[in-house]
Amino acid sequence: MSERKVLNKYYPPDFDPSKIPKLKLPKDRQYVVRLMAPFNMRCKTCGEYIYKGKKFNARKETVQNEVYLGLPIFRFYIKCTRCLAEITFKTDPENTDYTMEHGATRNFQAEKLLEEEEKRVQKEREDEELNNPMKVLENRTKDSKLEMEVLENLQELKDLNQRQAHVDFEAMLRQHRLSEEERLKQEQEEDERETAALVEEARKRRLLEDSDSEEDAAPAPPQSALLPNPKPTAILDEGPRAKRKTESWERSVGTLGSRPQLSGLVVVKKTGLDRSTQQGQLAPTLDTVSNGKAEDPATRTPGTSSLSLLGAYSDSEDSSSSN
Repeated sequence: MSERKVLNKYYPPDFDPSKIPKLKLPKDRQYVVRLMAPFNMRCKTCGEYIYKGKKFNARKETVQNEVYLGLPIFRFYIKCTRCLAEITFKTDPENTDYTMEHGATRNFQAEKLLEEEEKRVQKEREDEELNNPMKVLENRTKDSKLEMEVLENLQELKDLNQRQAHVDFEAMLRQHRLSEEERLKQEQEEDERETAALVEEARKRRLLEDSDSEEDAAPAPPQSALLPNPKPTAILDEGPRAKRKTESWERSVGTLGSRPQLSGLVVVKKTGLDRSTQQGQLAPTLDTVSNGKAEDPATRTPGTSSLSLLGAYSDSEDSSSSN
């Protein structure tokens, strides 16, 4: 079995290549090629912009009777992407560029126009110097003056650079860095001073609060003061309230003293012999009670009643509280 990919063909012994007929193709035959737009252009028919690098399926042909140094010039046919109008351009080997022919206008290119202008001026100068020696001398004088101006400008730039060279940029950066560090240090010190002032103020306030709390806690408050008071102004009504309570008690029950109605509540039977002696002892007791002095329980007589003694104690407490 023979190979699938054959490199050598079989030629019969009687093969004569001169007998193969040759195709006679026209010289202006066109080929379909794939290319990109070589420059920016604008269609004359619809005004559509075609930018450089846009791909087209173009037709290529060789331009007849146009050759540059033996190099053929080719022409390309493309169609506008919007209106399908035909646009043609050809190669320009002299300027290594392309030339627009028909259907569109090439967009403005300042660099290309500048180069063309320089070439034109240089060519005109060469033509003038070719037949006019005085023109050559004038051009040389202008060139020398221009060169002197350029050298003067260059010297000024050198002097300026030397003046700037004396400036120590490292020292400037170092000074800037030191000033920045000093500023940061100063800000840190100010923050520390403010913090210390705030701490000292808080400590003084705490000491004042502690001293006030100690002064408030020094006198032993009554049991009623320890309880939470829902009404802050209730303390203003405690004195009148106590007074009103005492008055209501006296109106309802009466004062526990040596009053006639209390002294007559208990009656003790006495014999006829002791009645005179008991009356003599009772008189000084009543006198002491009326004077505001309570009788000592140890020195009381056995005949005195307990209610009379209780009244004497209550009268003594009232007198002491009034004093």
